[in-house]
Amino acid sequence: MLKVGLTGGIGCGKSTVSALFSELGAPIVDADQISRDLVAPGQPALALIEQKFGPDVLTAQGQLNRSKLKEKIFTDADAKNKLETLLHPLVYQTIEKKLTQLDAPYALVCIPLLLETGMTGCVDRVLVIDCPLAMQMTRVRKRDRLPLAQIKAIIASQVSRQLRVSQADDLIDNSNGSDRLAHQVKTLHNFYLSLTAKD
Repeated sequence: MLKVGLTGGIGCGKSTVSALFSELGAPIVDADQISRDLVAPGQPALALIEQKFGPDVLTAQGQLNRSKLKEKIFTDADAKNKLETLLHPLVYQTIEKKLTQLDAPYALVCIPLLLETGMTGCVDRVLVIDCPLAMQMTRVRKRDRLPLAQIKAIIASQVSRQLRVSQADDLIDNSNGSDRLAHQVKTLHNFYLSLTAKD
């Protein structure tokens, strides 16, 4: 099975593109969803996060307080490294497990931090979703209602747009509307099927 690693900066449209591939029948393994599952109440990872970052990263109901944790990790590089050291190995183990359970010509593995974590070796191709920086910031402000300074800090914590594009085997430009986006996804879907047909 061909493993396509889908990545892109915040606000570039990774979820939208994943949904379009899913509509075409491609199975999706989503690192963000896996991360959310790993820190659900009762999961060992949540207890470890509380231990490392203190009780204020939990809500009164015992769930992860995401905004509080974001505040900590985007203002403190050491805190960010601690969280990644704890979560990333668990996320990648779960991704591998889910991939072995699939039966399809290809699968999309959505990993926002694929390049940042240096894990391109776990996929066969890197698919980058791209759009201009100003568009990223506008989309994130509209979607998440975050302060501009926080959006800039998140973008600064990711690899540069230029580096991301340079590492792409395949590139989707998500700056020209939904019809153009759907066409690009369909073209790549057919291309991935053609690659697997040669095996």
